Amino acid sequence: MHAWILLLAAFVVFILPTTLVWLLGRRAKVPSWILTVFLLAGWLTVVVSGFLSQRAQPYLFPETSPCYGTRSTPVSQYFPPDSFCRHADGDVRPVNGPDAKLVFWTAAGTTVAMAVAAARARRRQRG
Repeated sequence: MHAWILLLAAFVVFILPTTLVWLLGRRAKVPSWILTVFLLAGWLTVVVSGFLSQRAQPYLFPETSPCYGTRSTPVSQYFPPDSFCRHADGDVRPVNGPDAKLVFWTAAGTTVAMAVAAARARRRQRG
């Protein structure tokens, strides 16, 4: 029974939105390569932002949290995604490095660029 629930959740969260975006894009006659890059960059943005914003949280594996054992409180920021450790003296120290943030901003920028490219491709087809 649990496997069916997980399968249904994966379908609703990942497969259904991806399929709907693909079908709407194809109906609008957006080139396949733009849709492919848009979907890949979009999902990369979602996954990386979730990782960046939840990295300091000690829910699943407390020993892997950067705030574990430092007597600090984990703090999450959702946009732009980042995690911090708030120490007893009030100092807030970031957890994520610049490389992970660069991956997020590159993926987010690519997603926006593909949306603009799709709009331009559609405008060229009309004119």
